[in-house]
Amino acid sequence: MLTPLNLFGLLLAYLVGSIPSAVWVGRTFYGIDVREYGSGTAGATNTFRVLGRRPGIVVLIMDILKGFAGVKLAYLVGDYDPASPEFIDFELALAVCTLLGHIFPVYVGFRGGKGGATMLGILVAVHTPAALICAGVFLLTRLVSGFVSLSSMAAGLAFPVVIMVFYSTNSSINIFSLAVAIMILITHQRNIERLIAGEESRVKWHPRKKVA
Repeated sequence: MLTPLNLFGLLLAYLVGSIPSAVWVGRTFYGIDVREYGSGTAGATNTFRVLGRRPGIVVLIMDILKGFAGVKLAYLVGDYDPASPEFIDFELALAVCTLLGHIFPVYVGFRGGKGGATMLGILVAVHTPAALICAGVFLLTRLVSGFVSLSSMAAGLAFPVVIMVFYSTNSSINIFSLAVAIMILITHQRNIERLIAGEESRVKWHPRKKVA
């Protein structure tokens, strides 16, 4: 049963996830809203595409950290024993709220990113070994294909496989891992369409472009 403290924690996780790193970095240092260029999303990949390597790395780190922090709020605003199944369930609920915050950020009109970097931070917080394997899948797919979107989807789809084959100890985590894969596919629907049509662009880690 959720207590007022737990409900506050879920709201706080959403607000942490809503921190629009890409929008704030673009507007503050470049006078640009990255959502008006490239893929039209507020994420690390589009920041790399629109603003270049340095701001892209900053946004990537910020998005990973907010994903991790959103889950670890369980230690601050939860009243469950960290060794209990209820604590794990609460962490997963915080993870969902954090991700929803990134995709639908309250601070900038609910137009956010696709959740790739934030999801990585969440997965590290929820299950570090599985997250590291998925990060390896991402890097390998990125190296072979050159597509960040395809790499994100491959890593997301690998997560439930890794969890269920090697680390299946909790039914809630199994369900969460499947939800992760589904969410990644949903948020990358347009990328899937462009990949099928041969229109998806490869992201190159270059210095900042000039934006007209």
